[in-house]
Amino acid sequence: MEHILDILKERGFIAQMTFEDELYEQLKNPTTFYVGFDPTADSLHIGHYIPIMAMAHMQKAGHKPIALMGGGTAMIGDPSGKTDMRKMMTTETIDHNVECIKKQMSRFLDFSENQAIIVNNGDWLRHLNFIEFMRDIGSMFSVNKMLTAECYKARMATENGLSFLEFTYMLMQSYDFLELFHRYGCRLEMGGNDQWSNMLGGADLVRRKEQEKAFACTFQLLLTHDGRKMGKTEAGALWLDPEKTSPYHFYQYWRNVDDKDVEKCLALLTFLPMDEVRRLGSLKDAEINEAKKVLAFEVTKLVHGEEAARKAEEGAKALFGGGAQSADIPSLTLTKESLLEDARVSTMLVRSGLCKSQSDARKQIEQNAVSVNDQKVTDPSAALSLDDFRSQSLLLKKGKKGFCRIVLQ
Repeated sequence: MEHILDILKERGFIAQMTFEDELYEQLKNPTTFYVGFDPTADSLHIGHYIPIMAMAHMQKAGHKPIALMGGGTAMIGDPSGKTDMRKMMTTETIDHNVECIKKQMSRFLDFSENQAIIVNNGDWLRHLNFIEFMRDIGSMFSVNKMLTAECYKARMATENGLSFLEFTYMLMQSYDFLELFHRYGCRLEMGGNDQWSNMLGGADLVRRKEQEKAFACTFQLLLTHDGRKMGKTEAGALWLDPEKTSPYHFYQYWRNVDDKDVEKCLALLTFLPMDEVRRLGSLKDAEINEAKKVLAFEVTKLVHGEEAARKAEEGAKALFGGGAQSADIPSLTLTKESLLEDARVSTMLVRSGLCKSQSDARKQIEQNAVSVNDQKVTDPSAALSLDDFRSQSLLLKKGKKGFCRIVLQ
């Protein structure tokens, strides 16, 4: 059977790892590992999807995943990749977000008896005795070494600098690894490559405190071929929650990725065999669109289920095939009374989610990017009338890829 690290390397997951030869030997046997998720929102987004897929591959290979919810570390905030300190969240908000994320995780991992588990580091971090913690754990860390970490150096160069609160984040995350080692025999932390410094601290803490083998392995971040973060849309992040990003818009995002990113996305975001990934990725010109359709369907199926993926696919076919009458196209239903309260096209762009604000909507209209029933709208103050509704609906369009069917009750 192919080694799991070779599988992850071939598919493009691996960025860095500690003690590579030892880790290869360790993973020849079933191994408990963990990935941390900070509950800063009530949904995961596409940036979390790479580690989730890696966890699924690891579980298929016989290893036991721990999804660690950061109910404690979220109260401090990770400074990695941040130019300013995170906003403080209440324990109620954090706990609510943790419960929402737990439900989402079950779509990707098997949480049945003795399989994957979900734990919350708030269970131990929120009740630590500060003096005991600093004597026992703080004494194991060199400030000089910590200050060489990229996450700290970047923040210290900003106007507001680095708070002592955030400086302790590495200690907290490292303590998580030690706690999971004690509770579950966990020997490996995995996560995004932006967590490398924090993960090194945890693996080193277990080795020094317990004289036991412990490892860190990071994954590539989801970037475009030219180094930009993938998963950003005009409406913000690409969420895994269908209420935040509809399956149709989720599908369309992957349907429209750059040709150069198709093979990488197929390898990282789907379970398609690598021979098929390479075949689809090698398609050229118009044929690459077929590969994009496969990518969009497979990723949407994994995140939202096969039925939602089929509906998104059919909605796209109806819209771009000229029909525009499919029930699966994103839609906004209005009463006549609601329409007459404010029938401005700019308002409809905001209510439909095609634009973030009235100013954004007016700007799009001024740039000739908006149409109603395929007729360009050029006046920022233009309003819809009942005559625009053919068979009780109309098609609102922004740019080449933004669509919404407005239905009148």
